[in-house]
Amino acid sequence: MLNFAIETARDAGGILLEKFGRKIKISKKGDIDLVTEADLASEALILERIRSHYPKHSILAEESGAASVAGGDATWKWIIDPLDGTTNFAHNYPCFCVTIALEHNGEVVVGVTYDPTRNELFAAEKGGGATLNGKPIRVSDIDKLGDSLLVTGFPYDIKNRKEPARHLHELLMLSRGVRRDGSAAIDLAYVACGRFEGFWEEGLNPWDVAAGTLLVKEAGGQTSYFDGSKLDIYRPPLVATNGLIHDQMIAVLK
Repeated sequence: MLNFAIETARDAGGILLEKFGRKIKISKKGDIDLVTEADLASEALILERIRSHYPKHSILAEESGAASVAGGDATWKWIIDPLDGTTNFAHNYPCFCVTIALEHNGEVVVGVTYDPTRNELFAAEKGGGATLNGKPIRVSDIDKLGDSLLVTGFPYDIKNRKEPARHLHELLMLSRGVRRDGSAAIDLAYVACGRFEGFWEEGLNPWDVAAGTLLVKEAGGQTSYFDGSKLDIYRPPLVATNGLIHDQMIAVLK
């Protein structure tokens, strides 16, 4: 199943790369939440592959929502985001990806995030570690928040929230720096491979984080809610770190 997810993510990423930088149709799902024809084409490919190879599995996809098969095996669920970073893509900013996860009995067991602009494929399987282009990856060994590079994102309804601004200000003051790239799936993959020490964000969806949280765990990192309690990918917000600075970030976020 991991190899299937890898091959499917690569092919879907190829569709995104082919359309990137070209004039494409863009529509709005909300005031600033976009969907492009690239999202739809990528998702169509992924859905066709899953339904062909695993016809009894359930699916949760960003654009088409949840789908299950009558008489199917509900213990297996594919969670997909065909284009994480749609706003970046629409503005020709090369930071976006395809992300695919597989959940079994409520636990993510396979996760893949593919960035086609850099040809970087992050993959993880429960108990099997995490890789980047087939090579093992680990979280960083930095243990002080002051020496850490962090990354975050902002919810679409940020105008109605006060906490994101407070958290950003405090963690900017306490860390080496904070980045905001516009793709939670890539942010989590970068924590897994040691490029960032920590990530936090509110207002995320399960397809944004399912693969990435497994990547972080299998690379030796830690995920939780802002208060340090056990994370449920269906209920944001979340914090993900190399584990060594987790308590230091929690002290600010909780």
